[in-house]
Amino acid sequence: MSGKAKKRPDTKRPYVLIAVMLAMFIGAIEATIVATAMPAIIGDLGGFAHYSWVFSAYLLMNTITVLIYGKLSDLYGRKPVLTFGISIFLIGSLLCGLANSMKQLIIFRLIQGVGAGAVMPVATTIVGDIYTAEERAQVQGYLSSVWGISAIMGPAAGGLLVEYISWRWVFWVSIPLGILSVIGIWLFLHETIDKKKPKVDFVGAILLTTAISSLMIILVEGGVRISWGSPQAMGLAFMACSAFLLFLLHEKKSAEPMVPLEIWKIRPILIANVVSFTTGLMLIGISSFLPAYVQGVMEESATIAGFTLTAMSIGWPLASTAAGKLILKIGYRSTSVIGGVFLVLGGGLFVTIVPSAGPAGAALCSFCVGIGMGLTTTSFIVLIQGAVNWKRRGSTTAANMFMRNLGNTVGAALLGGILNSRLLQYFSEHGGHAGKNLTLDSTNMLLTEEQRSVLSGPVKSLMQEGLSFSLHSVYVAVFFFGIVSLIFILFLPKKSNAAA
Repeated sequence: MSGKAKKRPDTKRPYVLIAVMLAMFIGAIEATIVATAMPAIIGDLGGFAHYSWVFSAYLLMNTITVLIYGKLSDLYGRKPVLTFGISIFLIGSLLCGLANSMKQLIIFRLIQGVGAGAVMPVATTIVGDIYTAEERAQVQGYLSSVWGISAIMGPAAGGLLVEYISWRWVFWVSIPLGILSVIGIWLFLHETIDKKKPKVDFVGAILLTTAISSLMIILVEGGVRISWGSPQAMGLAFMACSAFLLFLLHEKKSAEPMVPLEIWKIRPILIANVVSFTTGLMLIGISSFLPAYVQGVMEESATIAGFTLTAMSIGWPLASTAAGKLILKIGYRSTSVIGGVFLVLGGGLFVTIVPSAGPAGAALCSFCVGIGMGLTTTSFIVLIQGAVNWKRRGSTTAANMFMRNLGNTVGAALLGGILNSRLLQYFSEHGGHAGKNLTLDSTNMLLTEEQRSVLSGPVKSLMQEGLSFSLHSVYVAVFFFGIVSLIFILFLPKKSNAAA
């Protein structure tokens, strides 16, 4: 496809933008609406020990497929690839709402993740195609604000659906929106595809899948079901390292690599991708585990827990909208640095949070992180899309999304592993007679008011203190990744060499 694709008069840009924002909305709302509903899902289906797998399964497939979809969109065009991804996502959503066990839910989340891998990178790339370099900063600000708007609605909608209808509807609400998005894309986006024989890097996809899957199993189950020094752990670690090294070697020789390695030699893109990884770790640590803290330790309702995440979502669209203007005035580096400072501030506040701070304290922490996410994500998308031409824009955008998704995947596994191992440690060291029979799944009882009411005082206090102790460790890790993010941002060059 020619570089003039973005100026085609027959593409109705405002309507395409609306359709793209709808597609991004259903992908973005997935994070907060499911996190808000998870305590209720666990209360119904059981299986607290598999809590992080509900997120990890979705994120694993999302992370792996995002690079494949980015490459396919460069080969076949954006429209058919995005349509396919949304369709698979909606099928997975339907099945998730029908799940009757945690195992079923995890399998259906895998299907949902396969479709989700297409939504964010291809939708974002479409906007890079149809708008000029000067327009992208403002329009990408609108797209980034979708994360915030959806996350404002996600926790609120999730909490209300859980309390008044059923947790199953948190998966079904995206189905009509996804259908509308597909209709809009097909009616208003028009592409011309260069006829060429496509070459898809399936070997690279298999190697990357093996590496990420092995790493995720180690992080989630290490210290819980798999001893750190066991042959199983060593074997998985060896498999992950070997598969990743083979992936890099294969990508260097591949005619059509999943990840064009040369883009990693462009310093701003390298830094943007690394920071996307660390902020992905932060985001999943907050959105996945804050509802459990608010409901299990603070004893608030699912709706209140949802609104603590909403604070992050208020900060996100405000910062995203401001970022579009700031980038034009002070540049993407200064905008990113300001965002990095807010990430550190938010992470530090989470470390100091105590149950007596209440939902308002949790909301303040979330708001600061939301400001940081809005400023950095918008800056990075504008930066990387301006650094490459049309033929690489899909792959390059996907690479950035991949790093953020990889951060989410590793974060869900790593932080879930920290939560589980620290909780077991606390029960073992402080449980005494009351804690002898406590397991990870015992924590299910803290997440609903009905089950909390049947717990004896000492057991309830022990479980709440253990959950608070383990979640504190999670937030220490979130704070650490905030510091790492800011350090890398400081290495961004002061001037961009990006081309339109």
